[in-house]
Amino acid sequence: MVKHSRRYGAVAEKVDAEKTYEPKEAMELLKEVSTAKFDETVELHIRTNVDPRHSDQQIRGVCSLPHGLGKTIRVVVFAGAEGAEEARAAGADFVGEDDLIERIEGGWADFEVGLATPQVMPKIGKLGRILGRRGLMPNPRSGTMVQPQDLPRAIQEAKGGRTEYRTDRTAIIHSAVGKVSFESDKLVDNLAALTDAIIKDKPEGVKGPFFRSAYLTSTMGPSVQLDLQALQSLESQA
Repeated sequence: MVKHSRRYGAVAEKVDAEKTYEPKEAMELLKEVSTAKFDETVELHIRTNVDPRHSDQQIRGVCSLPHGLGKTIRVVVFAGAEGAEEARAAGADFVGEDDLIERIEGGWADFEVGLATPQVMPKIGKLGRILGRRGLMPNPRSGTMVQPQDLPRAIQEAKGGRTEYRTDRTAIIHSAVGKVSFESDKLVDNLAALTDAIIKDKPEGVKGPFFRSAYLTSTMGPSVQLDLQALQSLESQA
């Protein structure tokens, strides 16, 4: 059984575990009960009705959040002669090919987003065992394999604040939607954009309701259960 601190117990009492909250109300409550000494990340956790044993029911995608994630995003671009200059001009933090591959094989992975052009994908395949488990490996399904001419857009989106989402082995999606310091309306806008992206990725084979439950939580705070109907009908005002 997980033991929580006295601080956690005191703020958790403010959350009614039997109640489902409207998104705006949930955000305001979450901000109230997030009392850590750092700017906590706000996360959405959705239990879906997919069967993760079937490959056609896997959910994975990327969503550009209208108000970003509230943190500095360092972008690596794997590109050869075609695309390298475009990437540097667009503000990529690290651009390279063989040199970057060698650096990562040596243990370096000090970045948050990895992009690659199709031409270098065969070369970086061997990095899958290193970057894959950290969610940093470029691949077509997450929109991180990018044509050279599309690199400026992809880099801008990554730095502006995009969040990845995917189902885990228990059919749950975990994804960040911003920081506790954001205004509630901005967090709700980000939540609306993320929820809409996930709904659009609903596999055709899912039977019954797509979402079984959904919770908002912060890094060190208690979970707040969301009203599913209100969540799925959200519209971003951004």
